[in-house]
Amino acid sequence: MKYEELAKDIIEHVGGKENVKSVVHCVTRLRFKLKDEEKAHTEILEGMDDVVTVMRSGGQYQVVIGNHVPDVYKAVQHVGGFESQEEQEEDDEGEKQSIFNKFVDIISGIFAPTLGVLAATGMIKGFNALFLSLGLYPDTSGIYNILQAVGDSLFYFFPVFLGLTAMKKFNGNQFVGMAIGAALVYPAMSNLDAGDPLYTLFTGTMFESPVHITFLGIPVILMTYSSSVIPIILATFVASKLEKWLTKVIPDVVKTFLVPFFTLLIIVPLTFIVIGPIATWLGLFLGNASNWIFEVSPLIAGIILGGLWQVFVMFGLHWGFVPIGINNLAVAGSDYILAYISATSLATTGVVLGVMVKTKQQKIKTLSIPAAISSLFGVSEPAIYGITLPLKRPFILTLITSAVGGGIMALMNTKVYMMGGLGIFGIPSKIGPDGLDIGFWGGIVAMVANLILGFILAYFFGWKKESEEMSNTEEETKDNTHNDYQEIASPLTGKVILLSDVEDAAFSSGALGKGLAIDPTEGKLVAPVTGRISAIFPTNHAIGITDEQGTEILIHIGLDTVQLEGEFFEAHVAQEDKVEKGQVLIDFDIDQIKKAGFSVTTPIVITNLERQSEINTAELQHLNQGEKLMTIVHQSVSGADKLVSPKN
Repeated sequence: MKYEELAKDIIEHVGGKENVKSVVHCVTRLRFKLKDEEKAHTEILEGMDDVVTVMRSGGQYQVVIGNHVPDVYKAVQHVGGFESQEEQEEDDEGEKQSIFNKFVDIISGIFAPTLGVLAATGMIKGFNALFLSLGLYPDTSGIYNILQAVGDSLFYFFPVFLGLTAMKKFNGNQFVGMAIGAALVYPAMSNLDAGDPLYTLFTGTMFESPVHITFLGIPVILMTYSSSVIPIILATFVASKLEKWLTKVIPDVVKTFLVPFFTLLIIVPLTFIVIGPIATWLGLFLGNASNWIFEVSPLIAGIILGGLWQVFVMFGLHWGFVPIGINNLAVAGSDYILAYISATSLATTGVVLGVMVKTKQQKIKTLSIPAAISSLFGVSEPAIYGITLPLKRPFILTLITSAVGGGIMALMNTKVYMMGGLGIFGIPSKIGPDGLDIGFWGGIVAMVANLILGFILAYFFGWKKESEEMSNTEEETKDNTHNDYQEIASPLTGKVILLSDVEDAAFSSGALGKGLAIDPTEGKLVAPVTGRISAIFPTNHAIGITDEQGTEILIHIGLDTVQLEGEFFEAHVAQEDKVEKGQVLIDFDIDQIKKAGFSVTTPIVITNLERQSEINTAELQHLNQGEKLMTIVHQSVSGADKLVSPKN
């Protein structure tokens, strides 16, 4: 478990495993679906060495890891035990999500698990086509046919694989989903349309369909379901709803086999009779509509898709295009969408190389090499989040370059004919039935142009001034290295007083730490920061909190109140509880404590300032809960920390 510690940290800072409804991964990122995204500590995650960045999109909390995300995902699953927690997703109907967010969440959940193998089999098929075009072997050879079988295996039987992933997403029996998909591609069904039909439905319309078989007298319209995506998704969605209802009405003793029995018995015929034909017609419509849009102005389509693809990827919007592209391959045997965006990663590679050559910053040079290699092979997120986006201008130049590449492929009628690899591994997927045609060479030209143009633009125009050595982002990072400001909110409502004026030598001398004190007017103590309860005394009169930056805060309600043995104090948290800023920690009765002869003056001290510190007590005032009480200034250059009062 190489990434076990990283997995523990990620789970902790997404709000703990109890806050995780589900987690999947794609090529570079962990895609969490959280119960409450506000419980996640985004800034801490983004600051971790092994995390590239964090994105929120489509109802998902996405932690971008990089190329090794599959290994990190396995560690997250192992540490969090999420495989056994899939039941937590059983009922999402009450969750308030926009229609678009639901769509993105469903599509990504269904297709993301298949993308790695889909790209791998596509690469094998693409290289097989390339070697055939180069005359290395004929299409009758054993090499060609075996490699073709491997290359076609996933896409031909796609309904079976999507039956599993879709049923998992819809919280149904995954093997039932696979059985539905297998029925759709059952070889014997494809031979039933031989000979004259019994009769024809919808004669004279675009839906005209010959009928060769019936089911209980109901006509069955035979369709080709191999490589299709929409029929199986709709079928498993309906099956999941039926399965839930059957689970409720069938007795437990026979539920194991009768639920799948009735689900398959109802859904498979229903799919062949109703769902399949409607879904197939819908797929034809989407394919024809997208092709019509591209035929109207392929140049504009190429420029827009190429230029904005990285923006779509950043926000997860690309999932809206992926099923259309796959559907086009199934319906028409080729696709424009996946072609026009295929040179984008080469634009990123060129820009990153230009940045690497031009910059004088060793950190950027070091990051650029692996980022450029990763982008060359089609995985651009490390380059986007690590280099181009923080530097701002290189990111804009990447979009411009990608638009040029998309336009070139549109002008040269470049298409993809199979699901292939990413980056340079996607080149063979552009080989069509006619071999190395103008479209294929258009794709090569676009990729080379993106690589060269990206480098040139980044080298000459990637900086505000040629002599500029770092972006504003880097300057801010440098400044923050010298002055790190950390605010502590007031946990009480009352008057702020000097710690030196507290009538307790341990506090007033600073022996327990630097800070301030409050004379409270309300008996309610809230968390001054987000963090965890590191200590709480059995008498509930004192509490310790460690915030997300590791700062330890001690709050002692009253002086010598330990003698009350917990009377008049009521705690609402326990040790090691995670708390949010402003959360109520302890209620206490001010009047009763005073009647018992004790002061309610409450010291609030920072107990772990490691460097020399001082306190500026310029102005004292009355504060309400949540208002700024003090600001810690970590000054790494001077080696001093300053703890300042509310107005400083």
